[in-house]
Amino acid sequence: MKTIFISGGNQGLGRALAEKFAGEHNVVILARNEDKGRQAAEEVGCDLVVADVSDYTQIQAAVDSVIQKYGAIDCLINNAGLWIQGALEDNDPEQVSAAMNVNATATILLTRACLPYMKKAQKGRIINVISQSGFYGKGERSVYTASKWAIAGFTKSLQMELTGTAVTVCGFYPGSMKTEFFANAGVEKDSSKFMELSEVVRAVEFIVDTPDHLSIPELGIKPAYY
Repeated sequence: MKTIFISGGNQGLGRALAEKFAGEHNVVILARNEDKGRQAAEEVGCDLVVADVSDYTQIQAAVDSVIQKYGAIDCLINNAGLWIQGALEDNDPEQVSAAMNVNATATILLTRACLPYMKKAQKGRIINVISQSGFYGKGERSVYTASKWAIAGFTKSLQMELTGTAVTVCGFYPGSMKTEFFANAGVEKDSSKFMELSEVVRAVEFIVDTPDHLSIPELGIKPAYY
C-alpha cells in the first residue's frame, strides 16, 4: 500500500485519481478551500490537508502532517491547475500572478517540501501533471502556456538532478478532459470530443503502478482529433 499525495484533489482529475486510489492506497488530497476539500475527502474516503499553495510555510506544514501520519510519501501528484486565456494585454495582472503561482510555483514548492523525505526513504515518484500546452505555443493563451513550459523545464531539469537517486519524476501531458476546468474560469468550451476522465486516470494509474526501479520520464495522452 502506497501513500499518494494529490494537489488539487477536490475536483476534476485530482478527485478522479483520489477516487481510483482510495481504499487501495493511503490517499491524501491537498486543497485550498477547506469546505470543498472536506466534502470531497468525505465523499471519496480519503484524508485532507488544507494549504494556501502560495505560502511555503503552509505547504511545508501540510507535507509534514502527511509524513507524521503515514511515515512517507510514496507518490506526489502535482495536479493543481488554473486556466487563463485571452490576449496578453487583456489578462489582469492578478490573474497572471495567480496562474503562474498555481500552475508553476506551487508545483515547485510542493516538490521541494516532499523531496527530502523521499530521498531519505530512498524511494518516491513525482508526477507533474502538465498539459499538451507544455509541448507547443498557441495564441491567446500565452500565460497558461508559459506556466506549463515552466513546469516542463522544471521536470526535465529535476530528472537530471535526481539521477542516481531512487526518486523518479514523470512529466504527464494530458489533453482536454471532461471536467469543470474551463467552466471554473468562466470559459465555455465544446467538450464533446474531450477525453473521459476514466481514460486519463488509467494513464496515471500506469505510471503509479510502474515498479519503483523503473522511470517514465514523460507520458502524453490526447484526443486523436488534434
